[in-house]
Amino acid sequence: MKTVLVCWKSGCNNMKIGFIGTGVMGSRMVKRLLQNKFEVFVYNRKIEKAQPLIEQGAIYADSISSLSRQCEVICTCLSMPSDVLDVYSGADGIIENARPGAICIDLTSVDPDTSNTISGLAIGKELSYLDSPVSGGPEGAESGTLTIMVGGEKEAFEKVKTVLSVLGTTIEYLGPSGSGSIAKLINQYLVAVHSLAASEAMVAGAAYGLDSEQLFNILKVSYGDSRILRRHMEEYVFERNFIPGGAVKYVHKDVRLANELLKEAGLYQFTGQLAEKAFQNAAYCGLNNQDMSAVIQPLEKEAGVVVKRK
Repeated sequence: MKTVLVCWKSGCNNMKIGFIGTGVMGSRMVKRLLQNKFEVFVYNRKIEKAQPLIEQGAIYADSISSLSRQCEVICTCLSMPSDVLDVYSGADGIIENARPGAICIDLTSVDPDTSNTISGLAIGKELSYLDSPVSGGPEGAESGTLTIMVGGEKEAFEKVKTVLSVLGTTIEYLGPSGSGSIAKLINQYLVAVHSLAASEAMVAGAAYGLDSEQLFNILKVSYGDSRILRRHMEEYVFERNFIPGGAVKYVHKDVRLANELLKEAGLYQFTGQLAEKAFQNAAYCGLNNQDMSAVIQPLEKEAGVVVKRK
């Protein structure tokens, strides 16, 4: 089987990049690649989500297999581990159709078992697979300031650093396959726990009659400050605008997977279990597609208060 010759020189933008999944995060990453003069092929199950990118110069592939056969680097940014497995495996999937020597970069937050499974399949087809989940939200994807956590073959990572540097400013190689996924889930564990803690604190303050904005202003200059507290209050809760940056359903998925990691690490009781229940409850309350800060709403209802500016 002949390996495809790929231009991996630093600064070389003439490689063909495939991008599967052009949702909130993926579309912004594709824009970054186009702005940096990469040739980008895109695929999305709903072509209308890819249409703005096509108008900006992306080339639409009508199937995963077609995209995979044309590209040296194949990026995926999907919703759930099951979506990642579906896109990579199967007769129409990336593994069966990508050219030998291609490098696959999965930017989705998944569990390490999923990453290791796909990595094993990729190696069998002379492909490289990097689990490369990102943090920074839509605003980070828009500005190219994402944090990217990479696991997989070090050699493959070095070859695609030029591509990753367009998408993020903090790019860390962490070790073998699954390492990036583990680091991202640990990050998401903290996101979920901090979200719940910030929500509980602000609801309790409101229940005791404190001015919510005044309390927030005190907390953000005290040891109780956190990036999540500031994000949730300033951008979503005080405005009562829960259009998602990162949706409840994704944080619920991530903290559930992170909690499995903690159990495997030997822990039995930990705060992430409460956070998982809180996000599960928010989902049951119909908030699945709202921003993760909406986890505060069931707590507000329980306490009979609303955290807002006066």
